[in-house]
Amino acid sequence: MKLLKVIWNVGKQSFLPAIATVLLLTAETLASEVDEGSYSSTSTPSVFVSQNINHADSLTQINAVSDLAEILPSDWEAQYLQSLMQRYGVTETDNTFGGNRVMTRYEFAANLWTTINHINKLILAGNSKLVAQEDLETLKRLGTEFAQELEILQGRVKRLEAHVSSLEAQQFSTTTKLEGEVLFAVAAVASGDKADNSGEPISDNLTFSNRVRLNLDTSFTGKDRLRTRLQARNVPELDEATGTDMARLAFQGDSSNEFEISLLEYRFPIGEQVMVYLEAVGGDLDDVVVDTLNPYLSGSGSGSISRFAQRNPIYRQGEGAGVGIVYNFTEALSLSLGYVADDINQPELGLSKSRYGAIAQLTLQPSENTGVGLTYIRSYNNQDTGTGSRRANDPFNEQSDAITADSFGLETAIALNPSFTLTGWVGFTLATAEDLPNEPMANIFNWALTLAFIDVGTEGSIVGIAIGQPPKVTSNDFEVAGEAYKDEDTSWHLEAFWRYQVSDNIAITPGLLVVTNPESDRDNNTIYIGTIRTTFSF
Repeated sequence: MKLLKVIWNVGKQSFLPAIATVLLLTAETLASEVDEGSYSSTSTPSVFVSQNINHADSLTQINAVSDLAEILPSDWEAQYLQSLMQRYGVTETDNTFGGNRVMTRYEFAANLWTTINHINKLILAGNSKLVAQEDLETLKRLGTEFAQELEILQGRVKRLEAHVSSLEAQQFSTTTKLEGEVLFAVAAVASGDKADNSGEPISDNLTFSNRVRLNLDTSFTGKDRLRTRLQARNVPELDEATGTDMARLAFQGDSSNEFEISLLEYRFPIGEQVMVYLEAVGGDLDDVVVDTLNPYLSGSGSGSISRFAQRNPIYRQGEGAGVGIVYNFTEALSLSLGYVADDINQPELGLSKSRYGAIAQLTLQPSENTGVGLTYIRSYNNQDTGTGSRRANDPFNEQSDAITADSFGLETAIALNPSFTLTGWVGFTLATAEDLPNEPMANIFNWALTLAFIDVGTEGSIVGIAIGQPPKVTSNDFEVAGEAYKDEDTSWHLEAFWRYQVSDNIAITPGLLVVTNPESDRDNNTIYIGTIRTTFSF
């Protein structure tokens, strides 16, 4: 391994076989000139001088270097070469002369090779007067004594160059990087009847499913990023199996395992303080926010097992295509602005009639351990977050086609120590049916507290706990059969999981989700969901 490091460092010095060839040709020419007496001060000298040059008298009594198995710091060769490199400003390879240690012949040869290359460049640049003739003679002698080692190093450099050229020719792209994630999941539901008043029993069969994500990240300037995500999956939609969105998994969805573009996004900086996001496919409001302040539970493949525990549900009031801007006032304070709309490519809808969500968030992170977010979202016909009760998803019972909503959120995260992080949020939404008489309004509320214990079992492993109330309608001007259309009871979301990091690329996450009073109705049976998620990342 040490030999490979030496060879690699030699390669980094750019003394390639082509330069070696120039040196040898120069040596042959100069040797001929010296023999014929035609050498003059205007000729370009080489470190490989004629064989007729005699060594300095002070070196004639020294034993041949080839007789030595190693080079000691006290040997004249080591002392002379180190002095030579210092005088001519040559950078040594791998700190060979550091620590007063013994060198192998190959380490010595690598530094000798670098020195010859450096001095030759000085000569070819017309600075031959800077090189002492005695130094040229000594380098000539050392080059002869180490000819075998230099030849071996040159051969290995050639092979490395050939290998690098092959990799460059075969690589996918010079600007695009491939990242992937493969997810296997086993899941089962235990409960009684569905929570949709249908009277149908919940399907409690054990399921096995998968999801594949391939991210193609392309950069044109080194600071921007074009991300194209291909996704295929067949994870069962447990909201249909249980009759409530409160049972949705973070990674569920079914495309019959056919690949589709699930995300197409381009982001680029403007100056040092502004980042611009362009969402073409699959954009969410949280994609254009600097931080949702739930670092250990937000990922669908590595975080919580439920959709609700990932982030404040108000962030889910908008998806599709759009634009976002993050302005960093300082390292601790930033402002995020964003707009996304669904079906924006349809001429009959366009920007004016499409469902949309617009966000403004002020994020304060006074230290690496603390963060606070203040969020405002304005949405149109985008009330369904896929996390709460049916009334919270549609507080006007399908009677309104023009629902506007103003949502307010407070998100916090505190790392109490390197092994424990506490996060939480509250979300409030005021929804208005603008096309109904008297424009009735509904209040919707949710909250959650999450805990993350870091490095439990192995480095990188996470134990996560989430407790909260999914979105529910707490009051409503809209009435059905003379009664306010609101949720009478309160559901509790209880979740625990352990993401066990088997290696840098493999994690196994067993988890349990319990939903009491599903659909905020005490008459519904408690839902239990168990899952084991295995994530492969590369």
